Amino acid sequence: MMKLDRVFFALGLIGLGVLSLVYGDFALQWQPVPAWLPARTYLAYLSGAVMVAAAAGLLSRRTAVLSSAVLLAYSLLWLLLLKLPHVVMAPLAEFNWLGFGEIAVIVAGALVLFAAERGRRESSSLKFATGERGMRIAQLLFALALIPIGLSHFVYVRETAAFVPAWIPFHTDWAYLTGAAHIAAGLGVLFGVVPRLAATLEAAMVGVFTALVWVPLVVRTPTSQLQWTGFLISWAIAAAAWVVAGSLPSKRPSSTNGGAARDDSPAKVPADAGISNSAIGSTATPRR
Repeated sequence: MMKLDRVFFALGLIGLGVLSLVYGDFALQWQPVPAWLPARTYLAYLSGAVMVAAAAGLLSRRTAVLSSAVLLAYSLLWLLLLKLPHVVMAPLAEFNWLGFGEIAVIVAGALVLFAAERGRRESSSLKFATGERGMRIAQLLFALALIPIGLSHFVYVRETAAFVPAWIPFHTDWAYLTGAAHIAAGLGVLFGVVPRLAATLEAAMVGVFTALVWVPLVVRTPTSQLQWTGFLISWAIAAAAWVVAGSLPSKRPSSTNGGAARDDSPAKVPADAGISNSAIGSTATPRR
């Protein structure tokens, strides 16, 4: 039976692809493709079609291996071509690290699925990114990505607090608290302190952001490309965190039997394994 984390991840990415096909555009500030790029509209249609096809392919065992590879390649290009250059050009601008971290979480989710699918193939030519090695790379990427996402809540506390619904008191306190929670989740995964719980709580927190922040915005302005894009990005990031959580042990492995590491979770992630933007952070910061 298909696992729900994979289904939710695929649905979020399918939604983003459909938006590209409907609007003939990329995912706004989350995919900052320059306006001067030749044939930009056609490339947006192609990007949307690839995302829909690859994400939908995750939902079938027959196409999951190929789809996970295409999705990983697509998300890596997204990260390296559209986000990394901004970090390199302005490394002291925290909003660039925020944007990089958000998409890195999606890449981590895609890598977990790729590692799970390819890990079953002994002849895989990308052994470093498959099986347990690939899982560990994805987990480290995920952990490191959460830290700048959390820091953005402190750097842009006023903008972050403005996204807290009016009926919830102590807006600024919530901005600080959720920022600290992102960082704590990242450190928990990075250092193996109840890593699965840390990643699961991260997924749950971003899922709550999605429900409390983005759903009302979509309902209020149902024809807005920005609101739909923010909603689906947030969904995809929360689902990616959920996917990564499923690949993690429940607690730090302990050394037993002459130093061999003991892990309380299954040694291999099932093939069917598989939502910040810090939903508040991404649009609360200056546009990239």
